[in-house]
Amino acid sequence: MGISAWVWFAVAAVAAVGGAALLARDRAVRTSRNRERRRWAALRGWQFTETDNVLPTQWDGGALAYYGGGIARDVVAGSTFTADGRRRVYVYDLDNGGRVSAVIVAVQCRRKHEVVVELWLPSVPFEQEHMPELLGPVGQRYAFVSDLAKARALITPDLVDASEEVGPDVMVAWIEDGWVLAAAPVNANPSRLERLLRSLGEVADVVDPFEDDEPSDGGTAQLPPGRHGQ
Repeated sequence: MGISAWVWFAVAAVAAVGGAALLARDRAVRTSRNRERRRWAALRGWQFTETDNVLPTQWDGGALAYYGGGIARDVVAGSTFTADGRRRVYVYDLDNGGRVSAVIVAVQCRRKHEVVVELWLPSVPFEQEHMPELLGPVGQRYAFVSDLAKARALITPDLVDASEEVGPDVMVAWIEDGWVLAAAPVNANPSRLERLLRSLGEVADVVDPFEDDEPSDGGTAQLPPGRHGQ
């Protein structure tokens, strides 16, 4: 005996209602996050942009490689002080197909580094064949690097100490080009992001001390193109 048409209709109706409820919830979360991020930017005197398609393409490693890139949403751009001086920062939601995968936090260095260093929590189910070369444990994390020799010169006890302050809720922190970046959880609020910016600023101070002579690449690291102000 077959299932009557009204049963299929009821199942379809329930699914539609459930889908609409999920969309409404996601939209509410998105709106709340947008307002919160916008208020935070205004409080700090930073700039806010709802969407930026270019910004995530400036980096290839860490969470960008893990999630396969995406769109930057609710972007905050500004600068903050570290022990060695003022550095430019970006904070944005990494959106993959309408779903936020992580909050990307980036702090700029003066110089570009010739090696990518990714510091992953051991609990992350990463696919090793898609990662840079495994260097080994660095504090509580595992380091995957693009060049073993150059990475060993960069990973000092001071860097290990600074990276330990990033926090156990950050799946990966990494150094790429002229930036120090991290992937915070999607529910990270401005208070948590402020602390993470300070921690990344300490890492930047270690790998890019201002008291050094001229940057190794002969100039200041270039900012990603975009609509963000100075």
